[in-house]
Amino acid sequence: MKTKIFCDIADFKTIKIFNKQSIVDGFTTNPSLMRLAGAKNYKAYSLKILKVCKKKPISFEVFADEPKEMLKQAYKINTWGKNIYVKIPVVNSKGLYMGQVIKELSNKGIKLNITAVYTYEQTKKIYKSLNKKTKSIISIFAGRMADKGKDP
Repeated sequence: MKTKIFCDIADFKTIKIFNKQSIVDGFTTNPSLMRLAGAKNYKAYSLKILKVCKKKPISFEVFADEPKEMLKQAYKINTWGKNIYVKIPVVNSKGLYMGQVIKELSNKGIKLNITAVYTYEQTKKIYKSLNKKTKSIISIFAGRMADKGKDP
């Protein structure tokens, strides 16, 4: 089994440091982390990160809540670099499953990182929505569920 280590950060200086470390296989970010890191312009900040992180995979998340807008953002984010995984939440803020978004993007060959996954049932649904020929990551937040006293 090959374990891969991803840093969940958006601080530019820290990414520069960890990008040089062979133990780190890639990075994942989110809009909240980007704001905390001082990003004023999401695309400009992402492109700045991509100037130093050219080879390792990096996930940038859509920040739209409506499926059509998620798709638009995902297609744009995907054009920023070959090492990008587009991060899509499994459900939006209304609790709606984003299966159609996941399926369309995966079928178009866009590498995905499906995030904020909490249950086994969600994982099964996502897996069925993915094109098996397209690289994908499913990020399961088991720790957060356990913190709430629920069995992930």
